[in-house]
Amino acid sequence: MSNRVVRRRTKSGRADVATSRAAIERALAAGNVPRAAALAEAALAAGASDPMILNLAAWQHEEAGDYRGAHALLRRALALAPGDVLIAGSIGAVLRKEGRHDEALAVLDRVVAAEPRHAAAWLERGYTLDSLKREEEAGESYRRALALDSTLAPAYGRLADTAARRGRADEARDQAARALALDPHEPAACAALATVAIEARDGAAAEALLRPLVDHVRGDDRTRTLTLLGDALDRQDGTEAAFDCYRDAQANFREVYRDALEPGPDRPSHRAFIERIAAQLDAPRAPAPAGDVPGAAGTHVFLLGYPRSGTTLVENVLASAPGVTALEERETLAGTDGVLVQNDGAMPDLAALDPALRDRLRADYWRRVAAMGAATAGTFVDMNPLNGAKLPIIAALFPQARVLVMRRDPRDVVLSCYRINFTPSPAAWCFSDLEETARHYDALMTLTERARATLPLAFHEVRYDRLVTDFAPTVRAMADFIGLPWTDDFERFDRTAQARGVRTASATQVRRGLFDGRGQWRRYADQLAPVLPILQPWVERFGFADRASLRE
Repeated sequence: MSNRVVRRRTKSGRADVATSRAAIERALAAGNVPRAAALAEAALAAGASDPMILNLAAWQHEEAGDYRGAHALLRRALALAPGDVLIAGSIGAVLRKEGRHDEALAVLDRVVAAEPRHAAAWLERGYTLDSLKREEEAGESYRRALALDSTLAPAYGRLADTAARRGRADEARDQAARALALDPHEPAACAALATVAIEARDGAAAEALLRPLVDHVRGDDRTRTLTLLGDALDRQDGTEAAFDCYRDAQANFREVYRDALEPGPDRPSHRAFIERIAAQLDAPRAPAPAGDVPGAAGTHVFLLGYPRSGTTLVENVLASAPGVTALEERETLAGTDGVLVQNDGAMPDLAALDPALRDRLRADYWRRVAAMGAATAGTFVDMNPLNGAKLPIIAALFPQARVLVMRRDPRDVVLSCYRINFTPSPAAWCFSDLEETARHYDALMTLTERARATLPLAFHEVRYDRLVTDFAPTVRAMADFIGLPWTDDFERFDRTAQARGVRTASATQVRRGLFDGRGQWRRYADQLAPVLPILQPWVERFGFADRASLRE
């Protein structure tokens, strides 16, 4: 908290700031931050304006999930105390919770540059880098925080969680033990140990870790805990109870991110965004000319489909081959946002783009790719399962690119999306409701199929069911389409995943090797019953229907 000298206010009807501050400081000295924050709110309402009071009031808004209100109060505090790194660090934290990760990182970078001994800022910077899926940098930030303050249990917990997700069980246990020695309910440490247990198929052990935690966590930690508890129950074949946990987790996610993500008049849903784009694809288009761009890959591949359809598996298969570089789920096309596609999905006539603008956007794409650490001397694979929504832009900028489209049973895909904690985003908001997940899937499949019929791109379909049952021929066909020779390295994709680190929700499955995840939906058929009619046309169109799966 900031601790600046205040100016006494004397206007009639306003609380004496000195008296209020003294009461607040007594509460802080007693370790009663909620009491101090409540007193600060009262002083603020009575007309006080002091950095410490504003900062404490902001904390109370932040704890209540009102990140916008907290941010406004912190900005007022910083205006009164320019250069206060504690206030600036708090602004970085609130920006992250608002989902404004790039802005949060920029603020936190300035804070740790100005005050390298600010342990809490290094910790918050780690959280932000984790949100940006920059796992290695996040780990370094947590270690910097611990070098300054070895009592930061959340930093140990986050390091444990990262190790667990990367399959390093011993490291996860060691870091978790350090965290739990400081805080027996540290959520990331408990999640790490539960993840290790679930991966070892010990659902009972994971449940024992998670049950006591449920009543001690809020916000994102509660969402994660409930989801993992669902997974622990699923491991024990308690599908009904597991689904209840997944439902509770998604309800909590909606509560936490309602202000930031709930669709409204000025914020269309991600499904509406997709539907607007699809409506603009009406007739086949001639390919636009595409000249050379500095830094462009020799062979350019977009890998898409839908979250949980197998894109991470295929990405790691391809990345195992010599001369292939892949990026997983990075916003490589962010430079086109607001230029070629608006927030509501509206697009200009992409076939009539000014050549200079096209070249500038293509160059921006390759600069972004390079900045993300990807080599482009050979084959570059841009994996983002939701890039089906960007197919019109891909066709306008990169008509020579090859497009791999993943196909998996829609019922397994939708169930899996509902069971996962995704990074907060407009799409993640859709996945937090089962019916909306199914309708979102329907919208993106409609757009993807329309794009395949109208856009001048080379498409190749990769079926998950064939990949896990007939690996070599399926990969050979995919490699032939891209122009890659067969290599036995394709079969060692699990080692590639372990070495690269997988940041998507598929990390556990891909590290295990060829995991066959078909038919999981059948165990949850009763829970999925309301959305099966939405998915059935795609089940039939993609060839996943059979007598056992058809419902009357």
